[in-house]
Amino acid sequence: MVVSRRGASARAPRTQFETSPDSRVIVGDCVAEMSKLPSGSVDLVFADPPYNLQLKGDLKRPDESHVDAVNNDWDKFSSFAAYDDFTRAWLLACRRIMKPSATIWVIGSYHNIFRVGAIMQDLGFWVLNDIVWRKTNPMPNFRGRRFTNAHETMIWAARDKNAKGYTFNYEALKAANEDVQARSDWLIPLCTGDERLKGKDGKKVHPTQKPEGLLARVLLSSSKPGDLVIDPFNGTGTTGAVAKRLGRSYIGFERDKEYAKAAEARIAAIEPLPEATLAPFMTARGAPRVAFSELVERGMISPGTKLVDAKKKIGALVRADGAIMLGDKVGSIHRMGALAQGSEACNGWTFWHVETRKGLRLIDELRAEIRTEMAAG
Repeated sequence: MVVSRRGASARAPRTQFETSPDSRVIVGDCVAEMSKLPSGSVDLVFADPPYNLQLKGDLKRPDESHVDAVNNDWDKFSSFAAYDDFTRAWLLACRRIMKPSATIWVIGSYHNIFRVGAIMQDLGFWVLNDIVWRKTNPMPNFRGRRFTNAHETMIWAARDKNAKGYTFNYEALKAANEDVQARSDWLIPLCTGDERLKGKDGKKVHPTQKPEGLLARVLLSSSKPGDLVIDPFNGTGTTGAVAKRLGRSYIGFERDKEYAKAAEARIAAIEPLPEATLAPFMTARGAPRVAFSELVERGMISPGTKLVDAKKKIGALVRADGAIMLGDKVGSIHRMGALAQGSEACNGWTFWHVETRKGLRLIDELRAEIRTEMAAG
């Protein structure tokens, strides 16, 4: 698959619970409501479906105190077959509205993620990674009969095996990780403190609210500013809040009106980050092509200028046509750089320097100035 760092933004139709021109929550069944969206219109899906925890009664600690666990009706299914049917329905609805280059994230626990993953593969999704979310503060196993369940799993998948151009901001992730490749195990704490939405009674509004740090990493890794992000199981709007802060468009679907109202208020209070902090990470591969001749044409380097290596032991003459001359040999900055070093290849941009009043300056710095102008234009 070809990884792209480009892509057009998408705008969703106006609907209810509008918090801004680009963020909205729709009350209703996600399958029915997603059927109203145009095919191939979504850039990224994040889904946090019911886990089907199969709790048969109240969960208690050894001292018989009550554990605030998930016992809501929306997490109850009559059988595994019923859960599988539910899973196929919403995944098919998502797949229809995903762009060919779109990707989908699905989070789950050991109760459901293996069933969801198998169904995704059956439907034609192509798994790119599984990400382990390691919780720094997991809930303990109160009975001491199992290991502490300290992680959840996220499946990241493309729409199909032949998908091309999906977004993966590899260089930005690596730069943020001290120039080391980002790993597939993420250590992030559970949602606590002021981030946790609570009602007037002081209780949690939603039992499975995800931390914003988790969603930020998802969106920053696999989407771009202006992209349309959807969440079929909106809950209290964590995905929407993070999407708005990061300059993404958003549609969330939620059956529970109270959850939807809480999400609407939460998203409305979010201020997007300054555009400068959200600008796509410029990479050599994704940057606009600039020829060395453009530096000459713009007067940034004059014909007759001498280019030198970092130690000023090798010099080459800049010609009016943008080629350079090394002795009696004429060629590109790359070919002459290779010739000067006796090597087969050379990146002339990072080999040649030009003399300035403040000392030597890489010609790549001059190219960067042109690229900045092109991006601003």
